[in-house]
Amino acid sequence: MAAFPLVTVFLLVSMTGEQVSAFVKRDYSRWPRPPCEMYYPPDPMNDLFCPNVTAPVCTTLGHTYQNECHFCVAQWDYGSHIKFDKYGKCNDK
Repeated sequence: MAAFPLVTVFLLVSMTGEQVSAFVKRDYSRWPRPPCEMYYPPDPMNDLFCPNVTAPVCTTLGHTYQNECHFCVAQWDYGSHIKFDKYGKCNDK
């Protein structure tokens, strides 16, 4: 009778696929580029505040930004020479 809750928990966790995705190597090169248009402020005089979410974005210059919003704002502020390379930290190449 004590095994029933353990089996139920195992089945519920296995149905989510979380443990499987931890072992699967993701191909970030197939992911779409950041949609920077959605991060640009409607009024250039207003400051833009990016969410405090960690989802690293790597540039071709080897700089890692905290998330795609920070990447897009840097590209907006400093120029188009800041180019998207991949999702994830740069040192994971």
